[in-house]
Amino acid sequence: MNATLPYLRAEDVEADLSWTAMVDAIAAGHRRPPARIGDLFLTRGDDTMLNRAAWIDGIGIGLKTVSVIGDNATRGLPTVQGVMVVFDDVTGTPKALLDSALITYWKTAADSGLGARHLARPDSRHLVILGAGPVAGSLARVYSALFPRLETIGIWNRTPANAEVLADKLNAEGLHTHAVSDAAEAVGQADIVACATMAREPVLRGDWVRPGTHVDLVGAFRPDMREADDALLRRARIFVDSRETTLDHIGELKIPLSAGVITRESILGDFHDLEAGRSGRSDDEEITMFKNGGGAHLDLMIAEAIIDIWRKKTGTDQP
Repeated sequence: MNATLPYLRAEDVEADLSWTAMVDAIAAGHRRPPARIGDLFLTRGDDTMLNRAAWIDGIGIGLKTVSVIGDNATRGLPTVQGVMVVFDDVTGTPKALLDSALITYWKTAADSGLGARHLARPDSRHLVILGAGPVAGSLARVYSALFPRLETIGIWNRTPANAEVLADKLNAEGLHTHAVSDAAEAVGQADIVACATMAREPVLRGDWVRPGTHVDLVGAFRPDMREADDALLRRARIFVDSRETTLDHIGELKIPLSAGVITRESILGDFHDLEAGRSGRSDDEEITMFKNGGGAHLDLMIAEAIIDIWRKKTGTDQP
């Protein structure tokens, strides 16, 4: 192993990254052969140790390991902490370590961005985000980068003060953002609705959503978590980033599948289908729903893109 294996953090590369480049990296990755992936979840109460591995021919091997400890906020520590290691595709030699927070920040929103690039109406003008954490902020940024006609961003949170804080921050960045107090009213006027909550019971109702809306579900990552109710799943045309990482693992789809609300055939496409043009939005009136489930294959696509940018910036042949 290289004794000088680089460890890349946000401050090393973030100034050179763009949302368009990260979305393009995920799109390009899905024009390659499907990834071999494997996940390991360990839980202790509400805490989680998540390990995700992927191998993509022509890109390499990636392993991301993170802990999710809800009570860390009271300790002044991040809820999610971890690291990702990337290995050479041919030799298996470790190439780089990357801060998992750097990877997750860009991967999560770029995942939703690619889904929206395929499924949301290009003329979308009104975005509503349910949630006011760091992911909500990154969603506002990626949607603003991809949808030039976007005029307003509404932020709703069960703690209104948190919505105000995020709205002020995004306004300071030049994004036209405001806090909203009535989620149902705001959703009913939206062209795009993104959910980034830690909800275990649905916070988004199908009867709030108007025809033509694109719904982006990001927050749920455990089998007991959901953000959208059954009514929305029945109304929407459903897409996922990856069938393998969502249908049998995340409550958003696993629970309604088990209850017979939807069937596996209700899932109309994933990124491989969307990039190949085999599926997608068919008219301006349908409701599209995209489940952002993440996965190590997406982490690896983003990590490789970041490593390439770092190499160009530093003029090095390594990693």
